[in-house]
Amino acid sequence: MSHQALRQLRALHWLPASSPLLSPPLLDWLLEEDSMTRRFEQHCQKVTVELIRESFIHADEMAQEAEFLPADERFWLREIVLCGDGEPWLIGRTVVPESTLNGPELMLQNLGTRPLGRYLFASSTLSRDFIDPGQVEDLWGRRSRLRLSGKPLMLTELFLPASPLYRALEQG
Repeated sequence: MSHQALRQLRALHWLPASSPLLSPPLLDWLLEEDSMTRRFEQHCQKVTVELIRESFIHADEMAQEAEFLPADERFWLREIVLCGDGEPWLIGRTVVPESTLNGPELMLQNLGTRPLGRYLFASSTLSRDFIDPGQVEDLWGRRSRLRLSGKPLMLTELFLPASPLYRALEQG
């Protein structure tokens, strides 16, 4: 499941927020400024992380993130499945330039099964440059460049079929 979902995540087609494909209930999820982990916690008893991959990659292994990040030689890659009550709800891919990994941001290499949102949104130095909504087949996703103490990282998320986002659209 996860490898197919990662392929879909990398195949997301980016849309302007003004796209007619994006309904208000969908935008409410895709343009969420707060922690998606926190939002998911409103829909389940427990949010957990299944780690797919955590390691350094070279610049030539990056996908579309390269255009939004400094031209470092190495990047910290973290790919995870975020689950609500054990059900896969979201695939997340975080790419962090090596130059971002100093001071408190070194913690980004040691998250393990802790949700990224728990770390990021506890920081008073967090800011967000943009959120781009995206679509692949019948699934929705988003990408965002975040900054910790002014240092960038890219986060791409794909909402899996069981995600509460799709239940919200059905009720929409």
